Formats: sequence, structure tokens, C-alpha cells
Amino acid sequence: MLQDRVFEEHWDLTRRIVILGKTGSGKSSFANTLFGENVCNPNHSAVSGTQHCQAETGTVNGKSIKLIDTPGFFDTVRSDKEMKDEILKCFIESAPGPHVFIIVLRVGKYTQQEKEIINKMTEYFSEEALKFTTVLFTHGDQLPEGTTIEEFVSKSKDLDELVKKCGGRCNVIDNKYWKIPQDGYRSNEVQVKELLNTVDRIIEGNSGQPYTKEMLKKLNTDLEKEQERIKAETPHLSRHDIKEKAKAVVQENWAQKFLNDTKEVLLKSFLSGGSYYY
Repeated sequence: MLQDRVFEEHWDLTRRIVILGKTGSGKSSFANTLFGENVCNPNHSAVSGTQHCQAETGTVNGKSIKLIDTPGFFDTVRSDKEMKDEILKCFIESAPGPHVFIIVLRVGKYTQQEKEIINKMTEYFSEEALKFTTVLFTHGDQLPEGTTIEEFVSKSKDLDELVKKCGGRCNVIDNKYWKIPQDGYRSNEVQVKELLNTVDRIIEGNSGQPYTKEMLKKLNTDLEKEQERIKAETPHLSRHDIKEKAKAVVQENWAQKFLNDTKEVLLKSFLSGGSYYY
């Protein structure tokens, strides 16, 4: 089978997953649910809870996962410079490219503001990027009893269009009420498995290759060169320390390149079909 051949070659990969969503959608809580421990600190204030791009690596159901949790790229009130720095960190952490994007939304009634967030997301994502994307709904307890997430989505024109653009892929969890292991639909144990199956189907559908653009290729080349330089100069450093030092150097160098660009330009350069050259 195709899936067997793909994962015979790529099964040992660390799945790089970038999660995107508005403030309060449950991105940080999802990271905790996925890994089964508190790796991120949720913040329920009106200001973006994830103040910095965070990358957490772990094993879930025997699968190696690197989860890149982002600030509220689409709705934050933080300064343009702060956001540009965090977007760049997201690029670096996901290099040479993410295998999957997860758009995180809440189950519930959708206000005009929330529709505008969805519109902004779809504006930034190209058709190419959407091939690597799934939609995850949090607050699954808000689903009417006996209703699946697919049925919930089908009742909203905006959500239905978004999910269709993502290949019809969507999943649901509940970071608060579905924690106790149980059989049936309303269980994080069940739904995390379903989500990981979705992730693997996306990877299979893209032949195990990550979402890679010219900018990400250049960024990865710079990271590799910087690691080689640091290793040659300080061979006693651990592999982890070399990687972290290389990230810091590349972050500073690329920040200068992005100096005059807006956060919107950077997001579009990452998620849209356009190219970004230096």
C-alpha cells in the first residue's frame, strides 16, 4: 500500500506541526492535551495568551511530534516589531518546513469578528498550503449531544467552505471535559488518535515531504551553515546547544532583512503562493 511505502521511508520523522488561531481559541491548551502534560501556559485574558513562539517536542502514541505554538498572528494587539520577531521564530522552528498546519477554532456560535478572523486566515493561505492544513475545533463539549464535528461544520457556510478548502479535514477535542479516558466520540483519547491519523494522512498525501518555499529553503541553509561554523569553533558544545546558538544568530541576521516589512507581508510570504527572495 502507498501508506506503508511512504512511512517505511518516513516513519522515523519528527512531525513538525504549526498551530494557528486567534486568541482564546485554545491553542496552548491543545498542546497540553496532545502531550498529556502542561507544556504551555494558557492565558484567558483579552491579550494574546501565547506571548512567544513555543516549540515543544515529544512522543504521542509512538509518534514523534514537534509542535510549534504561535502567538495570535491574526488578532494580536502587540507591536509590529514584536510580532515580526515571533513570526520569524516560527519560521526557524519549523524549518525546513512544517509537515502540517492546524487551524484552531472554537466550537460555538460565530460572531462577525470570528468570521473576519477566518476570512483573514483564508486570505493568507494559498491552495498549496491548504494541502498541508487541517482544522481543529476545541471546546468540543459545546457540540450538541450526538452531533459530530462534521455535522456541526455543515450547518455553517463559512466553516463548511474553510474545511472544504482544507480537503474536508477537521477534528475536535475538549481541553477540559473530555480528559477522562472512555470509549465513544466525546473522549480526548479517541480524538487525539483521530487527529494524529489526520496528520499522517496529510503527510502521506504529500509523499512525506514538508511544506517548503524558497524562503524556508534559504533559511534552512543558513541554519545548517551556522551550525557547522559553531561546531568547528566550539566542538565541545552539545548538539542541542549548537542548534540553539545557530537559531539565535540566524534570528538576528534575518530580523535585519525583515526590518522594513510588516507582519502581514511576512505571514503572506510564509503561507501564500508568493515567493520571498533575498
